[in-house]
Amino acid sequence: MQAVSTTRIGGFSEPPYEGLNLADHVGDDPETVRSNRQWLKRTLGLPAEPVWLRQVHGARMVPAETAKADAKADGSFTFHAAVVCAVLTADCLPLLLCDRDGSRVAAAHVGWRGLKAGIIEAAVDALDKAGAELMAWLGPAIGPNAFEVGDEVRQTFIDYEQRAAAAFRPTPSGRWLADVFALARQRLASRGVEAVYGGDRCTLSEAQRFYSYRRDGTTGRMASLIWLNNASRC
Repeated sequence: MQAVSTTRIGGFSEPPYEGLNLADHVGDDPETVRSNRQWLKRTLGLPAEPVWLRQVHGARMVPAETAKADAKADGSFTFHAAVVCAVLTADCLPLLLCDRDGSRVAAAHVGWRGLKAGIIEAAVDALDKAGAELMAWLGPAIGPNAFEVGDEVRQTFIDYEQRAAAAFRPTPSGRWLADVFALARQRLASRGVEAVYGGDRCTLSEAQRFYSYRRDGTTGRMASLIWLNNASRC
């Protein structure tokens, strides 16, 4: 099994997408995006073109090996070698999953709407193994000191699960700072996934390294990718 999360460093895109923008839906020059994707595939030695999804902030997972181009979904999974699952983010949380045997993998795009809708549970369930047999990695996302939300967002999560209250801190303005990493860990734990790594990089505060939609508005997207080799072990 191999996994990679890109940054904005490198690539051919011009400002405001400056760097390695891998999204073709944000207004960047299409030829430049293709060049960035080709560079990524060549540099990483990817076994196939990544399965690029049309992410919609929902909870749909699709089998990567049969997904059509730009399938409407927020994650993909595979039990097959040489199939590359991928998600694009620029503040939302990229979640990568694998089993301990290195026989199945998944990638999910976890925004707060998708988190509320159950994308994490869908990703875990797609791998069809007990949570104790799985490992998860939380990629760069907007951090707990930067992700400000209103009462309605906080209440949505608390209505689902009371312990979600611990993932929110009040601000002087009467809003809330949300810890999406903590919320993701809670949802993973609810499916028995305790081997969780990452969750310590903030896209908004690290402007030289990461794209951030909340910080910049018009901007690029990073990719998080995971795939199985022919003789893979997680």
